[in-house]
Amino acid sequence: MTKPLSVTLSRRSMLGLIAAAPLAAAGSARAADTLGFDELYGKFGVLGLEFSDKVKKLSGRPVTMRGFMAPPLKAEAKFFVLTEIPMSICPFCSSDADWPDNIVVVYLSDKQTFTQPGQTIEVDGKLEFGSWTDPETGFVSLLRLRQAEYQTA
Repeated sequence: MTKPLSVTLSRRSMLGLIAAAPLAAAGSARAADTLGFDELYGKFGVLGLEFSDKVKKLSGRPVTMRGFMAPPLKAEAKFFVLTEIPMSICPFCSSDADWPDNIVVVYLSDKQTFTQPGQTIEVDGKLEFGSWTDPETGFVSLLRLRQAEYQTA
């Protein structure tokens, strides 16, 4: 029969372990990866632009992007278009074949006040790629950030 192992910890040792626990948990949580507009597409394929390996790898994961908010179609929308350069008109297209290579649709987790088109913003959200049609608006997108939030940069 084996004897149970007993460990005696001093009060100071216990407090040290308790204090270190949140740091260990924070270290295990992944920060969002940064994704730039120049990293969205890889090469031209048979069907046109192909998504980069980085986009494919980060699909479904949190990412951070920097850019500009295109003017929203209506003030109460829960989405907007993130653009590489400031725009004065909304860049939505009629089909994914016409999709510009320097925009990403951002679906907000909560409504936020929109910013001026020339203001640089930083957006955090979950990356999705592939053709998708929004059932409410009919807009088509190839790249999206979901459950997103933004702040001025």
